[in-house]
This record gives sequence, C-alpha cells and structure tokens, in this order.
Amino acid sequence: MATDKCDLLFDFYEIAQSNGFFSEGINETVAWFDMFYRPAKELGGFCIMSGMQQFADYLKNLRFSEDELDYLRTRGIGEDFLSYLRDFRFSCDIWAVEEGTPIFANEPVVKVRGPVIQAQMLETIILQCVNHQSLIATKANRIVRAAQGREVIEFGSRRAHGISAAKGGARSAYIGGAGATTNVNAAKEYELPLFGSMNQTWVQLFDSEYEAFCAYARQFPDNCILQLDTYDTLERGLPDAIRAFNDVLVPMNKRPKGVRIDSGDLAYLSKKIRRTLNEAGFPDCNIYAANSLDEYIIRDMLQNGARIDSFLVGARLITSASHPVMAGVYKLSAVEKDGEIIPKILISDNVAKITTPYPKLLWRLFDTETGKAIADVLTMENEDLSNAASYELFDPDYTWKRKTVSNFVARQLLVKIFEGGELVYRFPTTAQIRSYCAEQIDTLWEEVVRFEYPHNYYVDLSQTLWDEKQKLIDAYMNY
Repeated sequence: MATDKCDLLFDFYEIAQSNGFFSEGINETVAWFDMFYRPAKELGGFCIMSGMQQFADYLKNLRFSEDELDYLRTRGIGEDFLSYLRDFRFSCDIWAVEEGTPIFANEPVVKVRGPVIQAQMLETIILQCVNHQSLIATKANRIVRAAQGREVIEFGSRRAHGISAAKGGARSAYIGGAGATTNVNAAKEYELPLFGSMNQTWVQLFDSEYEAFCAYARQFPDNCILQLDTYDTLERGLPDAIRAFNDVLVPMNKRPKGVRIDSGDLAYLSKKIRRTLNEAGFPDCNIYAANSLDEYIIRDMLQNGARIDSFLVGARLITSASHPVMAGVYKLSAVEKDGEIIPKILISDNVAKITTPYPKLLWRLFDTETGKAIADVLTMENEDLSNAASYELFDPDYTWKRKTVSNFVARQLLVKIFEGGELVYRFPTTAQIRSYCAEQIDTLWEEVVRFEYPHNYYVDLSQTLWDEKQKLIDAYMNY
C-alpha cells in the first residue's frame, strides 16, 4: 500500500539525542518504550486504536537520502552518526493493540524494544500516526452512535489539516463506523465506500433550478441526490425537485436516491420535506443533511424529531473540533544491561505523570456470561492471566478498593507488529477492522460509552507490578 513520503519526520531532539547516544557509545543499549495517552474528559470514556498501518508503512520505507544527510550535517550532526544513518537498517521489535480496539488512558497501546538510538527516533512518527488517527476514529464513533443507526458520511477533506490528515482521517472515520467518505484518494487506497452528490454550483450554472435538476437527473439517474437550498428550500427547491423526479426519473423507471439540505433549521426542514415527499409518492427518497454537524447536534436534532436519513459530517469530525488533540506520550520503561531488565520510571511533580516501569503485558478481562469487558490489567511480562480461575482487581490509586472476579476470559491485547525490524503482522482490510471495531464497542457497558460523565473503566496494575512501581518511587524519594 502506498504511503505519504515523510522525509526527516522527527523532532530534532530525537536525532540530536541519538547522535549523543552514538557518540557516548551507548547506542546499542536495548531500551523499552511505551506509548499511551493521558485522559481528557472531552474524549469520553475510551478511544479507538487507529494509525498503526500508516506507521508500519513509514517504517518499511525508512531510509536517509544524501540530501537529508547533508542537511543534518549543517545542523551539527557528526560524521560517524551520519555514516550510521546512511546504512540505516531498522531492527526494533514492536507490539501494538490492534486497530479498531477500544483503548483506555494510561495503558500501553504501543510497546517498542530495540537499540535506544532507533527506539528514541520513533517517537514523533508513532505519536503523529496513532494520536491523530485514533482521535478521528473515536470522534467518528461518537457521531455514529449519536446517529442511532442512520448513515454517517465523512465529508471533511476540505477542512482537514493537510493531505495526510484528510486521507488518514477518512480511513479512521470509516473504522470508527462512518459508512462512506467523499475523499476519492482515500476511497481508492483503502477500498472505502465513496459518496458523491451535487452542490449549489451545478444549480447556479443553469437558467433555472428546475432545468438544473432535470439535467442532473438525466446524467445520474441511478444516484440522483438533489441539493434543495440554493435559493429557497421549501418554496422552490423541493417543488422543483419533485417535478424533476416525475418528469425525468419516473419515465425512465428510476427512483430518486435523495435530497440534500445544508442550511437552515435542519430538523424543522426535514420534517416538512419528509411529509411532502411522502405525499408526492417518494417515501423511499432519503434526506441528507450537512452543516457543521457533530454528535451533540445530531443527538439534539433526532430528539426533536428530525427525519434525516444520512448525515454528512465534515469539519467537526475530521478535526475532532471538540477536542482536537489526543494527548499520547512516548516514555522509556526499561533498559537491558547484561541480559537483565533495569526498570525506568519518570517521577513528576504532577503525580498524574508518574509512569509505570518495566516491559508490560496488557490484558482485557471479559465476563464469560455477558461477554462484556470487566477491566484491563497491566502485568509484568512473566505473568499469565490466560488460565486464571479468579483474579483480584484493585484500584492502583485507592488500593483498598478491591474486587475478586471469576468466570472471565483474559485476552492479551498487545500483538507483535515488527520483529527484528521485519513486519510480521498482516493488517486486515479496512472493512474488516471496521466490523471488528463495532464488535469490540459492543463489549463495553453503556455506562462506559455514554457521552457525559462516563463510568470509570478500570485499568489496573497487577499486585506484582504495583509493588515494583512503589519500590522505585520509594527509592527515588529516599535518594
């Protein structure tokens, strides 16, 4: 699959520090990093994992040209390190949560092991791919859930923050549940359903709205969606559309696909339009609506009885306008020395930023009776929950809050994507990821997925991991 070329897509400190590691002779030190995101109430109770396919495509093509090396030379990068980059071969191991999986704050969704000189350099591209695309998949899923079974069409290319954001955003919106995209490039590359209709320019180029509608119906009889609001939706657009349907489509034994409104009181207009279309003999003609929509506006319109069949959602989806940044971070968790794991921890004045050390496994426990997710658990790599008959969960912050669960299935969420620098994971099709995403959302309780004040889904630490973390905190506090 093609990918956008991203020359030198690094923050400079990643290159500079890697140069320093090389000069200090510690470049082959094996390091472990975690990527996770910090909570934000605007994102709701969970996010949806996306962006790993773009990240994998980038790594498969990671090379340094002479032009790029010449530029780095002007920035003070040493000749020995430039020689290393000239012969660069990626060799890290990478694990990640599969795309389409619901993910929660403070749990590792990408895990990297490899020479520190390489693992450090991956920070920006991991965060850019996963932060942005997970954000859009999450926003799309919120909008889809608000639409209550009605189609949502991603319509944001013209508002996206660049070409890559438009294309990757269209893919992630589809994973999150959108039914189609208007982005031709994304539809072609990722095999997404493609949506198209007319706009006001078509109407304005003809001498009358009726002539414009008739011409469009003749050109696109199997996909005839007419824009009603160029001049006056109810007094002119709708009557002219019905007349064109009767004069052009009906004699061809065709049915109109829909009408579209992009302005005015959409809920009120849709009710008037639905009644008129039904009375005219077109109850199967869908109503499409667009106009700075998001999950809250769609929910309110439906509560007010709107008769809209499909929502075209643009700017507020492709930019996740309510919360346009996903606070994903990439932190060192351990290094290896003489075959031994040396845990690393970040202790901040802001206690929410204290990291969890050690290479970890991420488990999700599912109730065997309901199929619903109970909690996620981070463990040491030598802990296996797959055959546990019971397990004691406890809040890592309020440790007296404990609960023993049984009759569950534990699933390991981190799967290997790269081994020794080679891609070993076969990505499903985008349609398969979308179906998987919908299935996984269904494993979450309604209280977890609600928009306002979602229930706190627990991401716990095993007792062993919690103890080891506390030992490190105590050691540094008493240093």
